Amino acid sequence: MAYVENQYNHFSFQTQDSDNSTSANDEESVVSDRQSSISGPSFDQPFLENNGLIRLSRGDRAFDVIEKRFLSNLGPLAAHTKDLTIQKNCFSGLTWQARLQSFQIFTKAMEKKCGGDANVKYAWCAATRDEISRIVEHGFCYSGLPKNSGLYGHGIYLSPDCSPTESVKNTIVDSNGMRYLMLCRVILGKTELVQPGSTQCHPSSDEFDSGVDDLSTPNKYIVWSTHLNTHILPEYILSFRAPSSLKGLKMPTSPWISFPALISALTTFLPPTAMNLISKYYRDHRDKKISRRELIQVIRQLAGDKLLIAVINSSRTKQCRAQVSNR
Repeated sequence: MAYVENQYNHFSFQTQDSDNSTSANDEESVVSDRQSSISGPSFDQPFLENNGLIRLSRGDRAFDVIEKRFLSNLGPLAAHTKDLTIQKNCFSGLTWQARLQSFQIFTKAMEKKCGGDANVKYAWCAATRDEISRIVEHGFCYSGLPKNSGLYGHGIYLSPDCSPTESVKNTIVDSNGMRYLMLCRVILGKTELVQPGSTQCHPSSDEFDSGVDDLSTPNKYIVWSTHLNTHILPEYILSFRAPSSLKGLKMPTSPWISFPALISALTTFLPPTAMNLISKYYRDHRDKKISRRELIQVIRQLAGDKLLIAVINSSRTKQCRAQVSNR
């Protein structure tokens, strides 16, 4: 198993091979399977026991590292995040053991394909409690997939382990006021850039294995619907409380221009096809189908940062002149 370059590499899953042995790299990355005392708000027992999850407690090494990594990357929202509970998928039963071994086989195959680096990462995935229950029990199936905006094609969108905020914003509060995230291990292989509005559902060619929204600093990993049960391994389930409006997040306020004004200004520079796409996703944003950040990503990718800076600065100059003339 290839070494995973992130904060969780020293407590990965362990296999139950027929000879009860693990590789040297696996031994370096095995987390203790001890069942520790229960902390935080309690789920009903069927959700825990019937799905083979064990509760980790504060003081468990895995709990402490995941908690620190999670909260330290939430920014201002961390102070408002309460009642964190972490459960570990112990991969019990023949079905989960088979999925685990399948994930390892695909990892080794990807290593060969990519010259030794399968590009395995940890990533966050927002899902409801019922969706997680189905995934843990049956794997990823089409009817029970976590919902997403569909902005980047057909598959599951995950956020890098260092950027949980986007996934937190996509969580849905349940009747108990709880939100849920899965911390998954993901085989990315060679990634390709996916443009907003894509209808892609599989790699564009044999050269690629997964998608990203930005090649240099991705906010989204896109695992295609053809690869869900072989390239994603849910290892930990987080539940927590956060403000219902998530207003603890800082949003840039300067320089500022309203979306309608920006869209109007861009019509001078962009072709109708690009403007139609921007207008569509602006409507989706107003209807709360996509986040503000996703809309901004669409506009940046279609217009380019240089044009946006010029339009925003021009608008700002006009506002300043208008304020001076009104004095």
